[in-house]
Amino acid sequence: MATFLYRLGHTAFRRRPVVLLVWLALLGAAIIAALSAPATKALPFTLPGAESQKAFDLLDQRFPGSASDGATARIVFKAPEGQTMTTAANKAEVQKVTKEITSGSDQVASAVDPYTAGAVSVDGSTAYISVTYKVTAAEVDSDSHDALDKTVEQARESGLTVEAGGNAVKVASHGAAAEVIGVIVAAIVLVITFGSLVAAGLSLLTALIGVGIGFLTLAALNSPLELGDNAGVLALMLGLAVGIDYALFIVSRYRSELAEGHPKQEAAARATGTAGSAVVFAGLTVIIALAGLAVVNIPMLTKMGFAAAGSVTIAVIIAVTLVPAMLGFAGDRVLSKRKAEKKTGRNKLGRNKGGIRVVTNDAAENGTAKSPMGVRWAQFVLRRPVAVLLTCVVGLGVIAIPTASMTLGLPDDGAQPTDTTQRRAYDLLSDGFGVGFNGPLVVVVDAKNSDDPKTAATEVVTRIGDLADVAAVAPARFNQAGNTAIITTVPSSKPASEDTEKLVEHIRNTGTAIEKDTGAKLLVTGQTAVNVDFSQKVNDSLVPYLALVVGLAFLLLMAVFRSVLVPLKAALGFLLSVLAALGAVVAVFQWGWLASLIGVEETGPIMSLMPIFMVGIVFGLAMDYEVFLVTRMREAYVHGEGPGQAVLTGFRDGGRVVTAAAIIMIAVFSGFIGASGAMIKTIGFGLAIAVLFDAFVVRMAIVPAVLALLGKSAWWLPTWLDRILPNVDVEGEGLAKSTAPKPGSGPGNDDHPQPVHV
Repeated sequence: MATFLYRLGHTAFRRRPVVLLVWLALLGAAIIAALSAPATKALPFTLPGAESQKAFDLLDQRFPGSASDGATARIVFKAPEGQTMTTAANKAEVQKVTKEITSGSDQVASAVDPYTAGAVSVDGSTAYISVTYKVTAAEVDSDSHDALDKTVEQARESGLTVEAGGNAVKVASHGAAAEVIGVIVAAIVLVITFGSLVAAGLSLLTALIGVGIGFLTLAALNSPLELGDNAGVLALMLGLAVGIDYALFIVSRYRSELAEGHPKQEAAARATGTAGSAVVFAGLTVIIALAGLAVVNIPMLTKMGFAAAGSVTIAVIIAVTLVPAMLGFAGDRVLSKRKAEKKTGRNKLGRNKGGIRVVTNDAAENGTAKSPMGVRWAQFVLRRPVAVLLTCVVGLGVIAIPTASMTLGLPDDGAQPTDTTQRRAYDLLSDGFGVGFNGPLVVVVDAKNSDDPKTAATEVVTRIGDLADVAAVAPARFNQAGNTAIITTVPSSKPASEDTEKLVEHIRNTGTAIEKDTGAKLLVTGQTAVNVDFSQKVNDSLVPYLALVVGLAFLLLMAVFRSVLVPLKAALGFLLSVLAALGAVVAVFQWGWLASLIGVEETGPIMSLMPIFMVGIVFGLAMDYEVFLVTRMREAYVHGEGPGQAVLTGFRDGGRVVTAAAIIMIAVFSGFIGASGAMIKTIGFGLAIAVLFDAFVVRMAIVPAVLALLGKSAWWLPTWLDRILPNVDVEGEGLAKSTAPKPGSGPGNDDHPQPVHV
C-alpha cells in the first residue's frame, strides 16, 4: 500500500496541473448536474416490520385516499382574558381560518371545524383546528408552509392568541451556521498548527473541493434515489470533517519530510506513501461504520449512511491525489518561517544504529532543542503508565454511569424552544385539554375476520378506556366496507414520556386478548406510536451494529498494525469513550445537570438516533486518530526503535496533528450546541464530548500507557495469522528497500543524495 501510494504521490506531484484540472472539472460537472437536476424528492419515512407501519399500510388499503400517514397540523386558538372561543365573533374567525387553510394549499386534505368536532376545551378558552395533508411531513412543500404561516399570522390580527403545531409546521434549519463556524475555527486552528497561511489554506481548499463534489453529486442524485435532505447534511458535515483531517495529516508529514532534507517531490511522495496509507485505512473504518447503518433496516438511515460513506470516499481520494498535487504548487511555502530557516543549510545526514540514513540538525546535536509538548506528555505517561491508565479508565467509567438509566425516544413539540410557535401551541393544548392531546394514539381495529365488527370495536373502546393513563377514547369510526375501525385514544401523559410508551405497550397487549375473544386484530399507530417503534427498532439494532462495525474494523486494524492487542485496545478504548459520552448526554439532557448552561429548556428521553449516530460517526473519527498516531509508532518500531522510543516518535510526529484535528472536530460539533432545537443541541454536545474523551483521554493517554505496559508484546501476532492477513505495508517498509529517485527527476528536486527516512 505504501509503495503504491508513494508512486501515486510522485505522479500527482509531477502532473499537478493535470490533477488539479481533473478535480476542478469534476467540481464543475457536479455543479452543472446539481443545477440541472429535477426538484428534490422528499424521502418517505417507513419502518419495515413495525406495527405502526403495518397499521398505516392497512389504513391505506381500507380507507383509500385518507392519507393515513399524511402530515398533520393543529392551529390552536386561545381567547383573550374574560372571553371564550364560543362567542359569535371568535367562532366566525375560527371558521374563516378553517376555510382559508383548506383553500390555501393543494396539499391539504382536510381541516376540521372544532365546533363540529368537539375540539373546544371545557372552559371554552381554547379550541383547535385539525389539519391533515395528502403528503407526508417530509413532502410538504414551501408553498404549503408559507400558506400555513400566513394564515396563522393573519388570524392573530383578530386579537386571539393563535399558534400552530404538528409535523407539518416548518422547522428552522440551524446546520448551515454551525458549518460556517466550524470552517472558521478550523482555519484558525490550522494557521496556529502550521504557522503558515499557505499550509492552512491548502488543507481547507482541498477539503472544500472534496465536500463540494460530494454534496453537489448527492444533490443531483437526490430525486432519482430519494435520498432526502438529511443525507446531504450528514455527508456535508462528515465530508468537511474528515477532509480537513486527512489533508492535515498529509501536509504535516510533508512538512516533516521537507524539514529532514528531502526534495519537494520526494517529500510529497513519502508523505502520501506513509501518512496517505494511514488516511486510506482510517477512511475505510469510517466507511465501514457508515455503511453499517444498513443493519438497522430503516431506509432513511441506510441511505444517509451510504451517502455519507460516498462523501468520505471522495475525501480519501482527494487526500492522496489532489493534496500532493497542491503541495507541488505550494513547495516550501507550507513551512512556517522558523522551520524554513531551519531547513536552509543546517540539516546534515547521519546514521542510526540500524544503518538507516537520517537527518539531524545542530540544535538537536547540541541538546539545545526543546522537545515538543506531545513528546513531553508521552514521557510523563511512560514514566507513570499504571497511574495514568487507572485514572483515565476510572474517570471515564464514572462519567459513563448515567448510561445505565438512559431512556430513548424522539422529541416532540414540547422539546422545542419556548419562543417557537410549535412549543407555544403545545403549551396551549396542554393547558386547555391536557398534555396527551399533543400526541393522540390511533388504534386500528381490523375486524375483517370478526363475526360482529361493531361489537368488537365497542369492546376495544371499553377495554382501552379502562386502562391507566388514558384521558379519553373517541367512538369507533368505520370505513365504508364496515370491516375496519379507527379509535382515537388520548393519553394522560405527554407524548415523549415513559408512561405513554407503556400505554402503547398495554394497548397492544390488550389486543391479544381481544383478537382471541372477537377475532378482531388491533394495531396501534399515530406519530407517538411511530416514535415508540422507531426508538425500539434502533435500540434493538444497536448491539448487532456495534458488533459488525467494531468486528470489521478490528480485522482491518489487525492487517494495518500486524498485531492482535493494539486493535483490541483501540476497540475497547472506543467503547469506553462512547459510554462516557452517552453518560454525559444523559446527565445533561435527561437528568438536567448543568442543562441551563447550554440553554436546555426541557429535559426528557434521549433522541433515539443518538447512540447509533455516536457509535458510527465517533468510531470513524476515533479510528482516524488511532491509525494516524499508532501507525507512526508502528513505523518507528518496525525500523528499529524500542517500544518506548517508538511511542515518543509517534507523539513527536503525530501528537500535535491529532490534537489539532480533534480541536477542529470539537469546534465543528460544538457549533451545534448553540442551536435552538433540542435535537441539534443533543447531537452537537454528544459528538463534541465524545471526540474530546476519545482524542484526549483515550488516544493521548490510555494508548501510550497501555503500549508502555505491553512493551514488545503489543506488536505480537501469531505466525499462522501473519500468513493469513494481507501485508498492506502501512509503515512503508517497501519504501526503505526501494531505490530513491535520482536527483532532478521532478519539479523542485535538489541536486544532492537522497536520505532514506522511514
